[in-house]
Amino acid sequence: MPEWLIERGIGETRYALIDQGQIIETRVELDSIQRAGSVVAAKLIRSAKRNAVAQDGIGTEYLLPRGAGSVTEGQTLNIEIKREAIPGTEPWKRSLARATDAPVRESSPLGGQPTGANELGELGWDDLIDEARTGTVRFAGGELRLSPTPAMTLIDVDGYLPPEELAVLGAAEAAKAIRRFDIGGSIGIDLPTAGSKAARLRAAEAIDGILPQPFERTAVNGFGFVQIVRPRQRASLIELAQDRAPFEARALLRRAAFEPAGPKRLAAHPAVIAALEGKPEWLASLSRQVGGAVGLRADPALPISGGYAEQV
Repeated sequence: MPEWLIERGIGETRYALIDQGQIIETRVELDSIQRAGSVVAAKLIRSAKRNAVAQDGIGTEYLLPRGAGSVTEGQTLNIEIKREAIPGTEPWKRSLARATDAPVRESSPLGGQPTGANELGELGWDDLIDEARTGTVRFAGGELRLSPTPAMTLIDVDGYLPPEELAVLGAAEAAKAIRRFDIGGSIGIDLPTAGSKAARLRAAEAIDGILPQPFERTAVNGFGFVQIVRPRQRASLIELAQDRAPFEARALLRRAAFEPAGPKRLAAHPAVIAALEGKPEWLASLSRQVGGAVGLRADPALPISGGYAEQV
């Protein structure tokens, strides 16, 4: 039976649903973002019939698409977070929320078993992270290219198998990737053009057999395109990877945390070092975990994903 594992890292908490030794679903919760489902107290800073804006006590702004009812600017109200902030290419995109009479509360955490020492790594977490940063997922006979856009996440299926076979297999692999990378919202899958209606139906059935409800989808059209819409409460792993420097900083901290104990120096691209310098609490947490001081060294010659820990 599938089981959720939880790894509490530095700057983020990682969840992985494991089935027969494989990661089939993930969720990454950033420490800096209020989780969807939470109710927070906020002050209304801009009021309109639609798209009112409220701000919580630490300065985070929330967009209220349905307005704030009878609350006027400057007054406080409770809001329920419906979609978390999406970091990366659209930093102006606020969290979505709605006015509520419910009391302030944290959302219910996802249950699961705490992981052992680098258990997620042994199950393929590092490969998953590499797929997220490159947007490329390879499978026998082809590959997926995942591209997040402001409107939707696009998945292109390509390969060398016969078109109808690749369309069915590619649809299944795309559905697995959607679940594995926690992709929500509007999703477009561009499959090879399948000449027969039967192959298009098999491709649609492959998606239905893998993606858990709730979701909606169109039929696979004659050009091989199918659109899926899933609930979207947070950024997908693909979207988190677009915010490159913080993403790579957290990935480096995870790798360093599993290195042998003792003082360390983190060598990384200057953008990653700058992200780490802006989070001294992350470095303090790593220092406690490894039992020694943690230093930083910027190296412009390193790729942004090529950081490593040096023993000192």
